Amino acid sequence: MANTATALIGFILLVGLMGLGLHVAFVMFFLSLMGAVVYLGWPLALEYGTQYWSSTNNFVLVAVPLFVLLGELLVRGGFTDRMYRSLSDWLGFMPGGLLHSNIGASALFAAVSGSSVATAATIGTVALPTFEKRGYDQRLVLGSIAAGATLGILIPPSINMIIYGAMTNTSVGRLYAAGIIPGLVLTALFMGVIIVACLWKPSLAGPKEPVAPLKDRLKRLMDLAPPVLVFAFVMGSIYAGWATPTESAALGILIALILCIANRSLSIRMLHECFLSTLSITSMITLIAAAAFFLNFVIGVMGVPTMLSKYISGLGASPGQMILVLTIFYLILGCFLDALAMVVGTIPIVFPIVIALGIDPVWFGIFLVIMAELALITPPVGMNLYVVQGIRKTGSISDVIWGVMPFLIVMLLLVVLIWFYPGLALWLPKQAMG
Repeated sequence: MANTATALIGFILLVGLMGLGLHVAFVMFFLSLMGAVVYLGWPLALEYGTQYWSSTNNFVLVAVPLFVLLGELLVRGGFTDRMYRSLSDWLGFMPGGLLHSNIGASALFAAVSGSSVATAATIGTVALPTFEKRGYDQRLVLGSIAAGATLGILIPPSINMIIYGAMTNTSVGRLYAAGIIPGLVLTALFMGVIIVACLWKPSLAGPKEPVAPLKDRLKRLMDLAPPVLVFAFVMGSIYAGWATPTESAALGILIALILCIANRSLSIRMLHECFLSTLSITSMITLIAAAAFFLNFVIGVMGVPTMLSKYISGLGASPGQMILVLTIFYLILGCFLDALAMVVGTIPIVFPIVIALGIDPVWFGIFLVIMAELALITPPVGMNLYVVQGIRKTGSISDVIWGVMPFLIVMLLLVVLIWFYPGLALWLPKQAMG
């Protein structure tokens, strides 16, 4: 039990140091190095180089920069603006009008980007100017953008699912399949929030938007084709067994380049900007992942996961009780940690317990991603809140925080739904992957 107590102290230090604002990768590396030196000796600490190479040389993780680049190409290729306008034509008739475009565009962009922050930045940049001179409630506008962007890590492809799959040896393809139905359900729930709010108080949506002629709407429907085409090729190649997630990401980039050429938006300058942004984002993610893998390695050698699994089994806790505890635990943690930090920092401790209780690792991956979504819009450190406020450039961030509160509630409702109806997450992987 000494090693378990040490791990608990280490975890408290991990959360505390991250909460103070120290870099996530530095904190995980520092604590794992100290644990290795103090309890296992220098020879094991010197294994960091080997662990770093083996973790970053993981073929699954190659998908991360590829999916980031795919999203950058579609954004800088000019497809996002036209996609948003087309969705506005088709969704504007519902109570809430253009607010549904924020959710629909986020869901569609999520299907090719894999990042919630990228989705928030992209949709926010396109949407906010659209609402400036209309009479929509500011808080609901901001909340719909920040909350809708969380779909970026639930609807595949998802960078967080790639990291989770690599750290737990869970099939990324099955995780992707598992994320589709919960992602669509959450999209519908978000739209439901807007409909209920605007039926209850019609002034939240301002004056009714004029419906574009059917001819114009059908013409603009073609603007939805690029992201749908990329999604179909990327996910279709995985489910058909033709490609791994990494190979499908490369295929998606090839299709995106062809689309950019057809759109006459491809240039050396545009590619240079895409590569710089991809390099910056990937470097951050890879550094965090490498530190997390080393922490996982040190904790594993210390025997902490085995001890915790035996301890939890001895308590006789049911899977339902554990999920309830973990939901509260992640809600609290999400107030202090970034979503990715929360995922990679807790997997070494939590995942062995989950497996010991017989919880499906694919189901748990979806649960963990939903809790990470909540962390993205949970004050005070929810990243999406600051991204949307940064694009807005005026007013107080409290408007964004109040705006996301109704969406937080329905995200918790989704957690309840997938617990009572696990088939929402597990049915499609069984059908698609066998």
